[in-house]
Amino acid sequence: MATKQLKSIYQIKISLIGAKPPIWRTVLVPSDLGLGAFHDVIQVAMGWTDSHLHQFFDNEKSYGIPDDDFELETEDEADYKLFQLLQKEKDTLTYEYDFGDSWEHKILLEKILPFDNHTLLPVCIKGKRACPPEDCGGIWGYEELLEIISDPEHPEHESMLEWLGGDFDPDEFDLEEINEDLAEYCR
Repeated sequence: MATKQLKSIYQIKISLIGAKPPIWRTVLVPSDLGLGAFHDVIQVAMGWTDSHLHQFFDNEKSYGIPDDDFELETEDEADYKLFQLLQKEKDTLTYEYDFGDSWEHKILLEKILPFDNHTLLPVCIKGKRACPPEDCGGIWGYEELLEIISDPEHPEHESMLEWLGGDFDPDEFDLEEINEDLAEYCR
């Protein structure tokens, strides 16, 4: 017989693997949040546009939206909640977004906090640096993009800024904007 999970608040750190300097967010979410809804939280908190496929994986399984066009053994994320995959502090998952650029994120359960009905969830409590632009070629393409836009003499400088739609500040992090977006899209 399955035991009932007591609802709690998970403090989760989402870190973009390979980003130097680090790009990360810390969010508070209910422990009984479904994986599909957690995907939405990650998208908003990190600054992605949800334009690509995604999956979660641990050491044993992959969780996502099953797709017959791919030969991946994927568990349906709609059947899982966070507390089923992250059960104790320091447990981790990997979240991959955009299978072409392969943006991998480490999902770390930092703390399990008592549930409080007065806490609006989800909420981002801290983070660092801007999310890379979509479709820039993964972490290696992002590093090259930063190199190009930081050098006004680079032959691709102007075209890269045009592709970006203007200036891009890799150090920008706007906690208030992220939380406004989380309130709009994820509550």
